[in-house]
Amino acid sequence: MKRTFARIISIVLGGSGLLLILAVFFPIISYNIKSRTDFQQYLSPVPEQEFTDFTKASSWFPSAHEQQNALASSVVKYYNLSIPKLGIHDAVVSLGGEDLSDSLIQYPGTALPGKIGNAVVFGHSVLPTFYDPKLYLTIFSTLPTLKKQDKVTVDYDGISYEYRVTDLFEVSPEDLDVLSQETGESYISLVTCVPPGDPRSPRRLIVRAKLVPPNNDNTFL
Repeated sequence: MKRTFARIISIVLGGSGLLLILAVFFPIISYNIKSRTDFQQYLSPVPEQEFTDFTKASSWFPSAHEQQNALASSVVKYYNLSIPKLGIHDAVVSLGGEDLSDSLIQYPGTALPGKIGNAVVFGHSVLPTFYDPKLYLTIFSTLPTLKKQDKVTVDYDGISYEYRVTDLFEVSPEDLDVLSQETGESYISLVTCVPPGDPRSPRRLIVRAKLVPPNNDNTFL
């Protein structure tokens, strides 16, 4: 009887351990499988990387340090960003900050919200299981679920701007085109490391959204 009970306990514990392992690795594996279809035409080659602290914004595109001194002039140091579909409301964005555990970060040298150019905003991600839109270490964990025409709003210097998602794609950390400001329109690019929860953070997901004109004409999408 004792042997039978001990065997049952060992089976239960073994099964629980297996479920825990699956809970950790399944989101990463499933994301990789899905991204091969969704982002194949955009995916850049990814070099081997050593361990990096991805809570520091400057480590996300390591070859772009020379751009960090070109931050557009602004007396405003913080603004708020919301993504209703993800339950993100009034998240703080720091202009030119560094600590992604404390806020979202707008990358230095990129356009201010509402201006012509491309405002690039970084947000940290972990396993989607631990997603909490109020925690900055998890805030962009469900960013890959956004679709075209989903809404992003920005409240900057007393003015509210509405953007609509136009593109989702992946790049390698060496692909600096996502930081480009050569555009005749106003965009915001939301960036996080993918697959969510992968400690190597080998790729960058870009969700790009275009400013909606004041007359709320969405036909440009």
